[in-house]
Amino acid sequence: MPFLSCGLPSRRSSLFRRKAIAKRNAGMSTRNSAGHVFITHPIHADARAILAAANLEADVVDAASAPLPLATIRERAARAAALIAFMPDTVDAAFLDACPLLRIVSGALRGGDNFDIAAMSERGIYFSRCGDLLTAPTAELAVSLATSLARHVAEGDARVRSGSFAGWRPELFGAGLDGATVGIIGLGAVGRALAERLRGFGVARFVWCDEDAGAAAWAAAAAEAWACPAGRAPGARPPPAFERVADARAVLRAADYAFPLTPLMPATRHLVDAAALAGAKRGAFLINVGRGGCVDEGAVADALASGALAGYAADVFELEDWALADRRRDIPAALLADSARTLFTPHLGSAVVSVRREIDMTACENVVDVLVRGVAPRGAVNAPLSVDRGTAT
Repeated sequence: MPFLSCGLPSRRSSLFRRKAIAKRNAGMSTRNSAGHVFITHPIHADARAILAAANLEADVVDAASAPLPLATIRERAARAAALIAFMPDTVDAAFLDACPLLRIVSGALRGGDNFDIAAMSERGIYFSRCGDLLTAPTAELAVSLATSLARHVAEGDARVRSGSFAGWRPELFGAGLDGATVGIIGLGAVGRALAERLRGFGVARFVWCDEDAGAAAWAAAAAEAWACPAGRAPGARPPPAFERVADARAVLRAADYAFPLTPLMPATRHLVDAAALAGAKRGAFLINVGRGGCVDEGAVADALASGALAGYAADVFELEDWALADRRRDIPAALLADSARTLFTPHLGSAVVSVRREIDMTACENVVDVLVRGVAPRGAVNAPLSVDRGTAT
């Protein structure tokens, strides 16, 4: 599901906006003058070099162990013309009002759940993202989690390391992808990349739901292309079929492996809840690499305990949805204790060295676009209000 373009609602007067934006721009005497950039997490050396070459001063948080407290981030960002933000960060209207010099919030990420983009537009601030750089590694991790969960890889590794392994025994039998039905809830960029990768595992069918017209067009084109016999080995399994269904619950009813891959918004929060899981195919596996809050983790724990689900793997968690005041603050103890039927990674979707380098460099280039080149950032999500007319630039 694509992000919707941000409107420009405003209850503030045009005069207020002009004054706020003028104050923000006052920190930059000319378009090419040096600016201060606050970066909330460590970035690659090649990305720092981009800022240095543009004569931009970088204040980088180099500790990777834990995010800074919000008050500290706000204090250090108060004199910045640009903020490079990451997944754990939250930027709302109050944050922006405390940082009057900001001209761009450059996200080293793909999502925007924790960022008030409309408030940035009102205040003449760009918000940019890093496009599809995270798509391939996230899809790869989804495949890895699915196969590792279904084949008891973590449990098998623990068995070998325990010292008790003395050779093959008839144990830890799991499930495979060959001939399986895979459900994709949200056939966007990651959903499509996932389908492309799972094709090689002999998946028999993809069931999917997505209201975007582009998803249907992609599924039809993929089915046609994959059905082409050229290059298919004799005796190879036929290519997977695509079946569009009405909604997430219909996907769960049919799928052996289900992947929720929607952005987090009011309509998708707890999209996979107790009611949805009650109708899921018994013995299915649920893999979440999208957004934590799209899955009700408490309901998942109950479904595992009852045997309705065979396993749950996740790289994202409800506690990470920082913009939601009523989010969970921890992972359910029942999930953490069930090591035989769960598999977790600490948000590693984009944790590939070459990918993170490219993400960091793109985030810095977006900053240089605005502060030095005086143009809209290449990854712009919004169209900020101009100083002069209060209209989109």
